[in-house]
Amino acid sequence: MAIPVETFHLAPNTQGTLQARIQQMVAEGILSGRFRRSEKLPSTRRLAQHLGVSRITVTLAYTELLANDYLTSRGRSGYFVSENAPEPPDFGPLAPRNDRVDWSAALSQRFTDARRLEKPADWAQFRYPFIYGQADPKLFDHANWRLCAMQALGAKDFNTLAQDQFSMDDPELVTFIARHTLPRRGILAAPDEILVTLGAQNALWLAAQLLARGRRVAIEDPCYPDLRALLRHSDARITSVAVDEKGLPPDAVPDDTQVIFTTPSHQCPTSATLPRGRRTALLKRAAQIGALIVEDDYEFEMSFLRPPSPALKSLDEDGRVIYVGSFSKSLFPGLRLGYLVGSAPFIAEARALRASVLRHPPGHIQRTAAYFLSLGHYDALIRRMSRILGERRQVMEAAIAAHGLEIAGKGAHGGSSVWMQAPPGVDADDLARKLRASSVLIEPGGPFFAGPTPPRNYYRLGYSSIASERIADGVGRIAEALAPGSQGG
Repeated sequence: MAIPVETFHLAPNTQGTLQARIQQMVAEGILSGRFRRSEKLPSTRRLAQHLGVSRITVTLAYTELLANDYLTSRGRSGYFVSENAPEPPDFGPLAPRNDRVDWSAALSQRFTDARRLEKPADWAQFRYPFIYGQADPKLFDHANWRLCAMQALGAKDFNTLAQDQFSMDDPELVTFIARHTLPRRGILAAPDEILVTLGAQNALWLAAQLLARGRRVAIEDPCYPDLRALLRHSDARITSVAVDEKGLPPDAVPDDTQVIFTTPSHQCPTSATLPRGRRTALLKRAAQIGALIVEDDYEFEMSFLRPPSPALKSLDEDGRVIYVGSFSKSLFPGLRLGYLVGSAPFIAEARALRASVLRHPPGHIQRTAAYFLSLGHYDALIRRMSRILGERRQVMEAAIAAHGLEIAGKGAHGGSSVWMQAPPGVDADDLARKLRASSVLIEPGGPFFAGPTPPRNYYRLGYSSIASERIADGVGRIAEALAPGSQGG
């Protein structure tokens, strides 16, 4: 039996080459049971005409499917579904589903109650996406990343790719972090004092599990919303300490605090930078009350205005600072690659906890990143990003000043966002919904604050994923939405 050519359709908006998409289309037809063993496929010429592609593209797709034994060729008769092709299992009639479980009672803990930042999946379709932390594909070095990924797939690196290495991390990546990344922050660390994590958030989770469970913890207010959530899930007793224009005031940390979580280089979300004097005072305060410090240095690579301040960890003489770093902000958020730095006994426990949950970050990703870093591509990327982000920052500040909008906080060293304050009475959630109709995305600031009644008139404008030539127009649309008389529209 021949499979009608009309059953073949290339799904719109799918990724990959035409050849890969055709190959996937046929394979999915076989795996789903729509195409059965021994059934004949359309000829390469006919399928190419139907899909509007070249015949060689279809031929190459069929050839790959032949190699994987999904198809077989019978001389001049054409291509057929192979007798060895996988078939979906036949389970017979499936039982009708009638879920009678009371999940509100069955769940021992809930994780959906925390208020989080909303980032629409289609953010890139908006003309003015002032969204923080998203990658601009025009800035990323796709070509060299692809070459590094291919190199990491080579036979020489097979063990790194294939083996379970939960008891260690990629030695080349750890070496680069120890010899190149950390010294730029003034930090010296041995390999047994470094742990690779699935991004900074995974590192924060590990630190919270090991240090904060059931303990008195001080965090900044406002702060990264997911930090507050994961600390609550760790049963920490949280005290929120209000930050000012210089970041976390050390004297405001309560006497009974056992762990301090802070973002001294780029306070999240205000971008305030903790001055050198306050860094020394915070270390002194922690020593005085016997507290540990978890330093989240998530954006230090984005210091394009002036050299970054020394990390708290670099000033730490007691071993009480746990340092969290990330490559996800400077490369791309989907990478999910970060690291923890701390005393060897702490890192040993963090490694054991990581192994019990996710074993280790994928070896291929670690080795690809190691090549990208060690071959100099990373530093070249950072220089290019710093230059372009610096340009965008200038355009952003000029537009904000021209329209009379109020900046509540901006990083003295750089960063990739500006913390904004709308006039009293403005609800940033309502403002964000209104701006979407004008293809503008902003981030309301409410989720960053603690307490049941957070301020409603703060919002964040990121500029990592919006082109310079669109910033002024986008800021103008925000100003229009904030103009007197427009809030009720």
